[in-house]
Amino acid sequence: MIYLELFLGFLAVGLFSFGGAYSSIPLVRDVVLHYGWIDDELLTYMIAVSESTPGPFMINLATYIGSDQAGLLGSAIATAAVILPSFAIVLLIMAILRKSIRNRYVQAVLQGLKPCMVGIIMAMGLFFMLENCFMNAKNHAADAKNILMTLFFIAVFYGGRRLFRKKISAVQMIAASALAGIMFF
Repeated sequence: MIYLELFLGFLAVGLFSFGGAYSSIPLVRDVVLHYGWIDDELLTYMIAVSESTPGPFMINLATYIGSDQAGLLGSAIATAAVILPSFAIVLLIMAILRKSIRNRYVQAVLQGLKPCMVGIIMAMGLFFMLENCFMNAKNHAADAKNILMTLFFIAVFYGGRRLFRKKISAVQMIAASALAGIMFF
């Protein structure tokens, strides 16, 4: 039964995830909580690990959850399920889009999806920031250490841009946050 649940859960994630990995986090959260595979705290950790390891974010996350729930076969099923819709849809879209990319209605749909994805990503980022800083799992209270680290990394991200006159890379931010996590936690 777990294999079918993994397949259906990650097939839904693969089918209804638009705009990239970050915009699919709310859907992943709904699926893993619905099936009771992991809780919010572990999901937050797995998002961090999946983002900081090589490979596509959603594949890493599906592989981990599948492995955690049903071993090697579970990881293969979850990974295949999350990839299958994208693979099929990309093949279909490429066949159709090649002829219709200049159509004004197609362009309007694509332009309309951009702000939607930005809003979803911002909402989940805000959710995880608030969850991390103010909804401590142990006592449901504000966590000063997490608040200070969040403010520090916001300052580093935006201050570094102004100080160095270039954007700080995601790799540098991940390395710095890993180092800070080791030092402070």
